[in-house]
Amino acid sequence: MKYKGLTVTSLILAIIIIISCKTHFETTKSDYKAVASAANFEHGKNLVFSICAGCHYNRDVKKFIGNPIHDVPGIAGKVYSANLTHSKTNGIAPKYTDAQLKYLLKTGISKDGRFMAYMLRPNMADEDLNDIIVYLRSDDPAVSAADTTVGLTHYSLIGKTYLGFKADPAPYKDGIKRPSENDPVALGSYLVDNVGCYHCHSKSLKSLNSINPEQTKGYLAGGATFKGAEGVEIAASNITPDKNSGIGNYTKEDFRKAVKDGQSPTRKLKPPMEKFEYLSDKEVDAIYAYLMTVPARYHVVKHL
Repeated sequence: MKYKGLTVTSLILAIIIIISCKTHFETTKSDYKAVASAANFEHGKNLVFSICAGCHYNRDVKKFIGNPIHDVPGIAGKVYSANLTHSKTNGIAPKYTDAQLKYLLKTGISKDGRFMAYMLRPNMADEDLNDIIVYLRSDDPAVSAADTTVGLTHYSLIGKTYLGFKADPAPYKDGIKRPSENDPVALGSYLVDNVGCYHCHSKSLKSLNSINPEQTKGYLAGGATFKGAEGVEIAASNITPDKNSGIGNYTKEDFRKAVKDGQSPTRKLKPPMEKFEYLSDKEVDAIYAYLMTVPARYHVVKHL
């Protein structure tokens, strides 16, 4: 029994060592500094509220102090999104340089080399990353210092093991440019990627392809499930242009109303679906233009 106990202990230690090695990576040595202007601030605010707010914006206090993430299985531990305010005790942004923030958002690698699997944007344009950082450094009330936390993330051994074996940072790609509004399909594809539409509206959060989103399983055909109000399970809609199970019968105006007002032609949309009020009409129209080019997939998603 003594030797059996030692064997189990050795196995656990070996797993911990493997996980530790596989989840720590090289960090950036760049001296990059974001360039700030009033226009950068406004655009950055729109981006942060469109991309980051779903997880990080706490509507009770109207600040980016974070929230509990209910969609992580309890067996994996407890996960909370980070405080993005200027708090020197609880905030993330003050502890990072501009270069480290940019590298984190591109690759998922934190300043201490840990891999963070849930906020990779490897295909985001440099100008958009610049403006996000400008906003996070601003004196806007939503990111002003809030010395509080909604909870501390703690993964169980099972959660750490899963993350360890799934750890796969994205490559750092510099020099990416945002598509022009004159090419709405290209811009729409870019926004579906970086706003994160395909994250929720594909088969599962576990099978996302952050580098080549269109290779994600069940791309945009819906079915991924989330915990809505009072723990009720909500399934994301099929947003391919299938006329029977997707949005093939939506007009441009129907789609704009669904995205910005939370009202589809047939029903009121439920959380965790956001109202993307900070996206411009041209951006929403570009997303619609792109979605109409995606292969239609018949996949009925039942809604409560």
